[in-house]
Amino acid sequence: MSMEIFFDIHSNLPREGPGNNDSTRKAFSYVKNIPGDARILDVGCGPGMQTMELAKLSDGPITAVDTHQPFLDELARRAAEAGVSHRITPVNASMFALPFEPLSFDVIWSEGAIYIMGFGEGLRAWRPLLKSGGYLAATELCWLRDERPDEVERFWAEAYPSMKTVEQNLRIIAEAGYTLQEHFVLPDSAWWDDYYEPMCERISHLQDRYKNDRDALATLKEASREVELYRKYSSYYGYVFYVMQKSDSID
Repeated sequence: MSMEIFFDIHSNLPREGPGNNDSTRKAFSYVKNIPGDARILDVGCGPGMQTMELAKLSDGPITAVDTHQPFLDELARRAAEAGVSHRITPVNASMFALPFEPLSFDVIWSEGAIYIMGFGEGLRAWRPLLKSGGYLAATELCWLRDERPDEVERFWAEAYPSMKTVEQNLRIIAEAGYTLQEHFVLPDSAWWDDYYEPMCERISHLQDRYKNDRDALATLKEASREVELYRKYSSYYGYVFYVMQKSDSID
């Protein structure tokens, strides 16, 4: 999929991946005993729906990182509209090379983005940025059953070959130097309401724009196929929210 078509499909969506404010609030409820002015880093923030929710749940500064400037511009617009621009700092930077000093943050947050690095790779790379006892909360696409239909197995083997089971990710968390606080599967509504349903409307609109572009139409068809696979097989895979605390025992 070309990045141009990808951003066309994802342009002006409320979110850039499955999630909802209820899940953000639930995950944040497991973040305990942080300072009132806790510093939060939102990695792969997209247009920032969860960033805005974090601003409601906390009182300290939030640094929101993404590499797509239009997403950051949209977050800045939302923050200004809500009157929290003084607390949210959008930063155009890669999650592979975050430009921050060690021990800079009380909380690192990442919804629907850590897969870009790989779950374990992201946990290990970002851990030094956390203060002692800091928290990392991330959503990750996981297999929810050990046995899967061939159709969905083949699709995700190509789309996300490193996708793991929940149990495998729990082991990765411990090995990466964290103590799990809680984990839960995002509800179906987190996929549909702010992500797949508006995406389907966007795809329908783009099919007319790209009606003479065979490659673009193939990309749109593949995006639609992903939606239909979730409709058929949502009991076999999903996004899991993992909330963990940095363990100092391995330092």
